[in-house]
Amino acid sequence: MIEHGIGISSQNKVLILDFGSQYTQLIARKIRELHVYAEIVPYTITIAEITKENPGAIILSGGPSSLYEDNAPHISDDLFSLGLPVLGICYGLYAVVNAFHGIINPSPFKEYGRATIKLVEESPLFKDLPRTQTVWMSHGDTVERIPETFKTIARSENAPYAAIENREKKIYGVQFHPEVYHTQYGKEILCNFLFTICNFQPTWTMQSFIDAAINDIRNVVKDGTVLLGLSGGVDSSVTAVLLQRAIGNHLYCVFVNNGLLRKDEHRKVIERFKKHLKLNLIYADAEEHFLHKLKGVIDPEEKRKIIGKEFITIFKQEAAKIGTFDFLAQGTLYPDVIESVSTKGPSDTIKSHHNRVPEVLELINEGKVIEPLKELFKDEVRELGRQLGMPEELINRHPFPGPGLAIRIIGEVTRERLAIVREADDILIEEIKNAHFYNKLWQAFAVFLPVKSVGVMGDKRTYDNVIALRVVTSLDAMTADWAYLPEDLMRRISTRIINEVKGVNRVVYDISSKPPSTIEWE
Repeated sequence: MIEHGIGISSQNKVLILDFGSQYTQLIARKIRELHVYAEIVPYTITIAEITKENPGAIILSGGPSSLYEDNAPHISDDLFSLGLPVLGICYGLYAVVNAFHGIINPSPFKEYGRATIKLVEESPLFKDLPRTQTVWMSHGDTVERIPETFKTIARSENAPYAAIENREKKIYGVQFHPEVYHTQYGKEILCNFLFTICNFQPTWTMQSFIDAAINDIRNVVKDGTVLLGLSGGVDSSVTAVLLQRAIGNHLYCVFVNNGLLRKDEHRKVIERFKKHLKLNLIYADAEEHFLHKLKGVIDPEEKRKIIGKEFITIFKQEAAKIGTFDFLAQGTLYPDVIESVSTKGPSDTIKSHHNRVPEVLELINEGKVIEPLKELFKDEVRELGRQLGMPEELINRHPFPGPGLAIRIIGEVTRERLAIVREADDILIEEIKNAHFYNKLWQAFAVFLPVKSVGVMGDKRTYDNVIALRVVTSLDAMTADWAYLPEDLMRRISTRIINEVKGVNRVVYDISSKPPSTIEWE
């Protein structure tokens, strides 16, 4: 399996130890935006494993626990003997204080949201920054006493030790979250840590990622063959082009029509990838197979697992037609991994993904799966596609889930329901594109609800289905806000769906954000 970060020098790699903060992925994103490679690892990582990773710096993330609680996450004190610069954020600050025998207690004054800090000492962490600045706090504990070898460099009204440092050891801790947008000079603080304290160089770019990934793929595959499941979406398409550049005709792409695709999707994929990109594309029409397996299934997790399992079954059948293959490739992204299972830290599983079913996990454990995008966020994948010369129309396509329309139909998946949601979705996308809103949105899609409502059409009473519209804005799918669309656009979309899609007499709009909701309904 491909290890990302290959080719990254120890002077330009940050390991982020994850204590379960909702912002951990944001830390990685912000650092990468500054052209330094960052990788998230569980806080349980051993010192030997850290040494093997050969990082140039360590960041300790925030987390939901209190350090003095039973079973609270702890790290080895040996971490601070590696001679690496360390930045502890929120819970990470407590880990630093605890390791050097300071005291942490519950705070009588909790801070959630914006707060004002004042710098009380000159520090390289706040180099060239105002003495008073707004930050984002999220804590219920406080540092009661800092270690003797540290000094205070910033305070807030409710946090007397809002930032501390041991300049000689290059160990820093902040009570607030510099990685979030609401911290006024968060980017500058991270810059100071990376470039002033750690002496990094901003050398990690998407082109450097491409060069390292291609070299890595070639070293792993050698003269073998790779089988890729191609859906036609951004992730699998970028994966296909990257793999083709690395290994040429050793790549075989299987496009499985599971009957859960968008309108006319199978014809568009064949046209684009077989005729234009000249990929070794194998088309498998498995619509009847998937619909039979999904008959009567209501639970969304069961749907995902069935689709993932049957996808592998079809894969094996198609692979047998071309002989054996050595590796399975997937367009897995970092949020997929995070939401499927907590492999990076103490975070809850939100939902399982089709590319993390047991059959795939078994291949992963055997080192037979290549996932060159699995440490990238969506915006990074789009930039990768641009660097590979892919058309903007394809790069800017909205995400489409691996299980397809099956998880946009609440309840049982039937041919009739698929036809309804497919037509409604097509109208939604067409109108959004016509209004020039498509590229401003992260995702827009229709959901079939398993309820019927009374309506009146042509003076006749109807009792038909309800379609929900989900339209969101986001940067990386880790958080999302519902999109405010102009009234005339929403009216046009609703009118067309009700008039043109047989079996629908009501359209509703989802105005929930992530969190607490997810983007998809299932």
